[in-house]
Amino acid sequence: MHRFVIRRILYVFVALVAATLFVFLLGRAQGDPRNLLLQEGGYGVTQETWDLVGKRLNLDKPLVIQYLIWLGRVLTGDLGESVGDRIPVADQLAVRILPTISMAAPAWILAIIIGTPLGIVSAIKRGSVVDYLARGFALVGQAAPQFWLALMGILVFAVLLRWVPVATPGEGFAFRNYILPVTVLGLGPTAAYLRLTRSAMLNVLDAEYIKLARAKGVGSNTVIWKHAFRNAVIPSLTLSTLVLAGLITGSIVIESVFAWPGIGRMAFEAVSNGDFPLVTGTVLFFTLFYLVLNFITDLLYVIIDPRIKFE
Repeated sequence: MHRFVIRRILYVFVALVAATLFVFLLGRAQGDPRNLLLQEGGYGVTQETWDLVGKRLNLDKPLVIQYLIWLGRVLTGDLGESVGDRIPVADQLAVRILPTISMAAPAWILAIIIGTPLGIVSAIKRGSVVDYLARGFALVGQAAPQFWLALMGILVFAVLLRWVPVATPGEGFAFRNYILPVTVLGLGPTAAYLRLTRSAMLNVLDAEYIKLARAKGVGSNTVIWKHAFRNAVIPSLTLSTLVLAGLITGSIVIESVFAWPGIGRMAFEAVSNGDFPLVTGTVLFFTLFYLVLNFITDLLYVIIDPRIKFE
């Protein structure tokens, strides 16, 4: 087990270094970084100022040395400052990540506790009305665009019925502020869990050992929950990593529609404003988050299914 953990940690480290190299080269590919900071050719930017900023940013050194210096700062948590307000990128990420997690985590839990049971029921009652209704819900949940669902939710539940706020305030979030964003954000993952759980359960229920258990007179609940579900949960576990990472890193649409002050909305504003240091820091954070989740998932595989070995 120790060898497996060490090997996976090395994989995470190599992937993270590769991501930093890609981000660094992408930043240099757009031209001199001073063009963003000083707006080359703008009023009041002298050649002396241009050279001083280049020296401060180590642009007078070879590209390899620039990367090593930049990587050393990144490893210490120094991601630079945003172009617009000159606030450290690490501080902005720290402020914005909590609102995103506070919306993504409930949406993820909601998707699991609704989508997984619906998938199991749909598989057990294959071909029934319940099965068709569940599959129809999954189809709509995965096909409908998030921005359309968000706008329709605001129109119906916020404007017409006035059950929830139209937009969420920057501070003092109340429970009612979370209802609509969390529901809309979790609808797509709920449909994904439903479809994947149903498919996995159908494959397991048709297996020979399930038929043997039924022939021996094992109770239906024991067959479904102890034998079938435990073997069908592995695909859902893999999906959980992708869903949670997607909710954290891909909630830009929902955060923009509901004026949610999260990291996704910050990334969208950074791209729109050409704030490359902020974009770089956000990309590195998303990469690290995904790699850590993937590492945890690999460990959970063996805990859930003993047939999977570390070696």
